[in-house]
Amino acid sequence: MLFFAFAFAVIADPVSSVAYAIEAALRALHGDLALLLPTMALVVGLVVVVTANYWQLVGRFPKGGGAAAAAGRAFGARWTFLPIGALVVDFVLTIGISIAAAASAVIALFPGLAPVRIPLALVLLAVVAGLTWFGHGGRLLFAAMTVVFVLIAVVVLVLGFAGPHSTGTAAAAADPGRPAVLAVVMAFPVAMALATGIEAPSTAIAQLGQLDDTHRRRFGRGTLALLLVIVGGLTLALTALAVDLHIGLPGADSTQIAEIAHAAAGPGWVYSAFQLTSSLLLLAAASSSFQAGPGLLKALAGTADNPGVLPAVLGRSNRHHTPYWSVVVYLAAAALVIVAASGQEQELVLFYAVSVFVSFLVGLLAMARFARTERKPGLVLVNALAAVAVAFTLAVNLLRGWPLLSLVATVLIGGALYARWVRAGRPSGIEDIERRAEAG
Repeated sequence: MLFFAFAFAVIADPVSSVAYAIEAALRALHGDLALLLPTMALVVGLVVVVTANYWQLVGRFPKGGGAAAAAGRAFGARWTFLPIGALVVDFVLTIGISIAAAASAVIALFPGLAPVRIPLALVLLAVVAGLTWFGHGGRLLFAAMTVVFVLIAVVVLVLGFAGPHSTGTAAAAADPGRPAVLAVVMAFPVAMALATGIEAPSTAIAQLGQLDDTHRRRFGRGTLALLLVIVGGLTLALTALAVDLHIGLPGADSTQIAEIAHAAAGPGWVYSAFQLTSSLLLLAAASSSFQAGPGLLKALAGTADNPGVLPAVLGRSNRHHTPYWSVVVYLAAAALVIVAASGQEQELVLFYAVSVFVSFLVGLLAMARFARTERKPGLVLVNALAAVAVAFTLAVNLLRGWPLLSLVATVLIGGALYARWVRAGRPSGIEDIERRAEAG
């Protein structure tokens, strides 16, 4: 039961990414269905590579810590702030894109709500933030939402492949005007939003204080394996079904994944259940970041006995141990992001696939350094190749222009935290800040 609650709650974020990552890839391909499956296969392949790195991280840091712990111990404490800055931005974007995608799922089910997309998203945001007040009590509920969504998705897949209700009209032929390989290579970085949340097991194992290091490693690695099977399997299966049923780019008030479910199951209860569970799963992913993000700010604020690098007000908690002013900070930031994107999750995907990849890259370089120090050339090669792939993904997304804002925000936040750390006298233990945030 503990593993069930832990694993399925932790993977709510990456599983929920399936709701918008496939459509993001298709948009980058300009609706070319013939190239969608190769693109998503490449995405899943890179997810495997990144997961392999976090498998190593869990083994090295069984008490938690993730990329921040690896960077601090490999390159020095100052490098801890780059992945921390990336995580702060990532949590804001996770909340924003998850809430926007949940609103889109509701609108696809009830099209009459389309004119109030932004107010609907802001109401959902306020509800999720309000529920955060009661602390981590929803962890088992998040796990249940993940399981129910996966089960309904399997039903949709079975119906879609066995006897679909209808088919779409999108063309499946490749565009002869451009090289297919180049189109796939330039499109897959957009869909790497699917990889967000992979880092969660490596930090969340710090919550398992009742277990020893061996069992924490098993929980962390078991969760990574489960994540890979479910996210990879659902992504490839839904992509194949979209191609098979000719489900192309959706209309303004729908989503591709909603169109897939509608074509597979028709307008009955299965479609309604799919939309409802996907929206609840997306809200669960937002809620998870509403806990992790403020928890990180609380850890950075320190305690009365051991002041941190942020103002103490951000660490003030209610009786449910929720740092309410930190929740307000994330609420305001996420609301700004949602309004700026007009409540459209696809407008946020590019930004989303930047900040967390900074953390991925730092973690991979750190693990490559550890492997080199320990004279493990095989691991050095694996981590170096993965770092190149992650760096390429990051570069392609940055070349699209506006996603630079995510990188700028990451660097500014990391730099500001570093400056405050220096002014505070460089307090020790900053490398373990993610572990302390989760354990708290």
